[in-house]
Amino acid sequence: MAKKKAFPLRVNADIWEAMRRWSDDELRSVNAQIEYVLRDALRKAGRLRRAKKQDPKG
Repeated sequence: MAKKKAFPLRVNADIWEAMRRWSDDELRSVNAQIEYVLRDALRKAGRLRRAKKQDPKG
């Protein structure tokens, strides 16, 4: 499992509320929704490193 980095994030109240509604619709926490949106944007921009595929045999 990848190590996670915690940091404070300040966002506009309207953005927070929109993210909260969206996360509720998709049954995620707001934190998980923000991570999902960031990962998707990074992937689309070609800025996310591909994870190495693990050999199922170990």
